[in-house]
Amino acid sequence: MGKPYAAAAARNAAGIVDVLRHELRGCSTVFEIGSGSGQHAVTVAAAMPELEWQTSDLEQSHAGIRAWIDDAGLENVVAPVGFDVLTAEPCGKNYDAVFSANTAHIMSYAAVCRMFELVGTMLSVSGVFCLYGPFSRGGAFSTPSNEAFDASLRARNASMGIRDLDDLEVLAGRNGMQLGRIYAMPTNNLLVVWVRNSPSCRR
Repeated sequence: MGKPYAAAAARNAAGIVDVLRHELRGCSTVFEIGSGSGQHAVTVAAAMPELEWQTSDLEQSHAGIRAWIDDAGLENVVAPVGFDVLTAEPCGKNYDAVFSANTAHIMSYAAVCRMFELVGTMLSVSGVFCLYGPFSRGGAFSTPSNEAFDASLRARNASMGIRDLDDLEVLAGRNGMQLGRIYAMPTNNLLVVWVRNSPSCRR
């Protein structure tokens, strides 16, 4: 099969790499929740060969992810594992970092809650959770376009929608994480970093 292509992933890749170069300094292992097309995995892994990048997604996305991995020929990207946040159990392995992009707004809120629970069990002490996407704060949207995007998501599926950072901070706190940094990204997105206990991976 041909490789799937996500234009958004291509547009935001360089900015994400710039942030992760800083936030993942000293890290060795990363688990990506919802690898999608696989583009982020190979782009970041190529830029940061010191990382072992574990991909994951629903089974139907695995062929496309493998196509990107095979084409890139990278030894530090691990073939995808099946991962549905609503049914997944703690994996029994700790990672220095967990990364996820453009997932929270297409999940139900129950799935977002479960994602934070799982991340709390997966991170090493002082590991980092890096979550990329559109967010609101205090119930307010940063731009009219994000407000319109939220409305379109909820019209398509009432369980979807842009998540509010205030709610996510509560979820992070319940699962042993605290807010580290918030990076403004292109196209009205943010990359939010939560830290498990004290800053790590920044040696």
